[in-house]
Amino acid sequence: MRDFLNYTLFTIGGDIPVLLIDLITSVLGLTCVFLAGRNSKYNFWVGYLYTFFLFLMFWNKNLYASLLLQPVSLGINILGHYRWTHPKKSEESSRDHTALKVTMLTWPQRGAAVVSVFLMAWLWGWLLSQLGNRWCVGLFPSDPIPYLDACVTVLILVAQFLSALKKWDCWVAWLLVNVTQMMLHISVGHVFMPIVSGLYLINGVVSLWGWYRLYKKKA
Repeated sequence: MRDFLNYTLFTIGGDIPVLLIDLITSVLGLTCVFLAGRNSKYNFWVGYLYTFFLFLMFWNKNLYASLLLQPVSLGINILGHYRWTHPKKSEESSRDHTALKVTMLTWPQRGAAVVSVFLMAWLWGWLLSQLGNRWCVGLFPSDPIPYLDACVTVLILVAQFLSALKKWDCWVAWLLVNVTQMMLHISVGHVFMPIVSGLYLINGVVSLWGWYRLYKKKA
């Protein structure tokens, strides 16, 4: 398994490897967010594969917060798939009665989300900083960047959950995720993923406006 995860397609500058797993994950991730931004329910099918390959990639880099996120992400993906295709009567899109319409969080809900992100990221980061250093010494390698890893993890969870409920605010969360993920991937030596995060950022801006128009049309 490690041989597959570390299979190098080529190197940049002679010492920066471009891994096969990075390329596969990049293509799946871009496809998934592109479909989501276009309000397509098929993004969930691609998302199932994307979650699996992300799990392998983070396991290979010892990024445990991001790794442990993937089973949770799978559950949220399943929830979103169901919610998008089985709306309640009051939640139906004006364009398609079998689809969930786009809605927004209230300001109190947004405030609660922000506070939750900070608290959970700090707690998770502290737990990761102890894993491999004080707890389970020798069993797990230490997470190289526990607080940034945890921050990205929590932001992704919030963004995914809001996406599953088809909240316009999810794209604000995704924009924050894209910026922090670029920092995370660069810090551990990923080559393709920082570029992909930049493309995610562009897609997020486009989707933010696209979903706002859907919200106005109750679609």
